[in-house]
Amino acid sequence: MSVKSDILARLHAALADNPPAPAVARAYRRVSTLTADETRDMFVDRLTDYKAAVYFADRVDDLPGVLAELISGPVVVPSGVDRAWLPPAEEVRDPLEASCVVTGSTVSCAETGTIFLTGRDDEGCRKLTLIPDHHICLVFSGTIVELFPEAWERLGSSCGPITMISGPSATSDIELERVEGVHGPRRLDVVVVR
Repeated sequence: MSVKSDILARLHAALADNPPAPAVARAYRRVSTLTADETRDMFVDRLTDYKAAVYFADRVDDLPGVLAELISGPVVVPSGVDRAWLPPAEEVRDPLEASCVVTGSTVSCAETGTIFLTGRDDEGCRKLTLIPDHHICLVFSGTIVELFPEAWERLGSSCGPITMISGPSATSDIELERVEGVHGPRRLDVVVVR
């Protein structure tokens, strides 16, 4: 009998009686107590703390002007992003040729400063958000919640892979010096659409 077979046999024996999973105590907060403005302010504060730049568009019609200031060089844009939101720019299809990407987002958690991408048409596949050095992410105010459980509930059970972003890609080297851009974009600009 191989080691693998032995381990699997032990697992089958241990689970033969199909024990029920124990109930998980959910004593943590699951519902926000903040106003929408307070939640948005917390989200902006966390993003700024994580070294992301935050910009505001009062209306969707303001997006071309805001994005014109942010887009740098060739840009890749997922199919679901409304082209009316974009200023004139050199658009490419291959993320390897792009210096920046503009995406939407599914939901954002203010408490952790996390933006959730689920691969929707306005977010594109993961490689679109990880390869270009500059990510411009559109976050609509109605999609910002205070708590992680609220964000998770909004995702639902039907979504596939989830990318969670909390600031530009960063890590520390062996001497604990911050290094940016190792696992994704070095620059994250978040445009909050009120």
